[in-house]
Amino acid sequence: MSNASVAQPTSDGGPKIRLGIMMFLQYAVWGIWLPVLAIYLMATPDDGGLGFTGADVGWILGVAAASGAITAPFIAGQIADRFLNAEIALGLLLLAGGVINVGLAYVTDFLPFMLLSVAYSICYMPTIALTNSICFANLSDPDTSFPRVRIWGTVGWIVSSTLFGLLYLNTNVTLTWMPWFFQGDPKPNANALIANALVFSGVISILYGFFAFVLLPRTRPSKSTSHPLAFLEAFGLLRYRGVLVLTIASLAISMIHNVYFVRTGPWLESIGFPKGDIGAVMSVGQIVEIFVLGVLGWFLKRLGFRLVITLGAIAYFLRFADFAWATDGDKNLAFIGIALHGFCFAFFFAAAFMFIDRAAPKGARHSAQTAFGIAILGIGPILSGFLNGWLDVVGGSREAVANAGGITTWWRGILTDWVGITFPETGTGTSYPAIWWTLAIVGALAAVLVIVAFTDDSAKSSASDDPVSE
Repeated sequence: MSNASVAQPTSDGGPKIRLGIMMFLQYAVWGIWLPVLAIYLMATPDDGGLGFTGADVGWILGVAAASGAITAPFIAGQIADRFLNAEIALGLLLLAGGVINVGLAYVTDFLPFMLLSVAYSICYMPTIALTNSICFANLSDPDTSFPRVRIWGTVGWIVSSTLFGLLYLNTNVTLTWMPWFFQGDPKPNANALIANALVFSGVISILYGFFAFVLLPRTRPSKSTSHPLAFLEAFGLLRYRGVLVLTIASLAISMIHNVYFVRTGPWLESIGFPKGDIGAVMSVGQIVEIFVLGVLGWFLKRLGFRLVITLGAIAYFLRFADFAWATDGDKNLAFIGIALHGFCFAFFFAAAFMFIDRAAPKGARHSAQTAFGIAILGIGPILSGFLNGWLDVVGGSREAVANAGGITTWWRGILTDWVGITFPETGTGTSYPAIWWTLAIVGALAAVLVIVAFTDDSAKSSASDDPVSE
């Protein structure tokens, strides 16, 4: 969505407060369930879960995210731009998504769960673009003010993901002076209770929808006349080396980034973190993200895009390598890898979106962002579904994967001979070090690709006369 028109207020202090609340709720809706949902989905029915496989969870989160990312340009960029006020479109999508999320908490079979997840994503993902558009339309100095408003989204994620686990999944909760300032004992039925994260998310979403209707600034449609498929022309930028190399590297990073949210929660539980603490533990990454985003511009000016994006890919390698070490070592090593999330996101994805904005011709920047977003938020998560299924085999016991294909057998041999990975002989156990080292090596390969092949040719691509229109 672009160029929504409103009369600019003489002072945007009031809108800043309301927009900050909007961003807080926007990411609280998401953060309350994403860090812990995989635990519930992969736990056995006897333990209160649904008994889905890693591949199942990968498809649920991957295909759902992809569906939302692919349809977002049509919903946020066409319907809202042409027919509805942005805040009205936002509210309607939030109400529909809230109802779907509440319903998801009561679904136990894989296929209906995945289909409802797709429906929810189609409702939720366009709201990200809509909230950004509402901010840009109602802030008098968006370049300066938007980061300060957007930061409340990260705060919302941290608060919701932390408090749900600490207060709802624990019993005998007491205050403590140590972060996160609450402690307690895990409830015996904590796995089953995780499903209620979807209910809480749905209720927050519905209340947030009414907030959008009543309290957000009126943001009228721009009556854009661009074709709904105009963003496809932005893929023509792939003929420039910088955009092409960055897109290939981003697809690889997008795959392992998605796996992070599928595998980390169950892994943290397996190495000894209580279920109620997992949301708080994973929120450390978002806290670091706040500070790293604050200094990203400084690093880009001094190091340039190639080195900063390479460092972001290296951060992915180090994070998963750290997870492999923490599996058989001190569980508190996990905090280092989780903290690296801030560097992974800011140095790679935030910098990548900034480069795409710089590389696109002035009249095609929104289209280029849309096309790049579909690549890494649509295609990447779909590929991660295949990757997740394969990781179940890569990390399985020798008995379970006795008939695995040649590539899997070869890769498990590499992990054994080069990294020293050991696999369980029998049973359904998972070798997490095998999974983490596989993801780490993908991150390392992406870093090598960027440092060797990427070039900042944005001056050349942005000066092109591509017929891309908004």
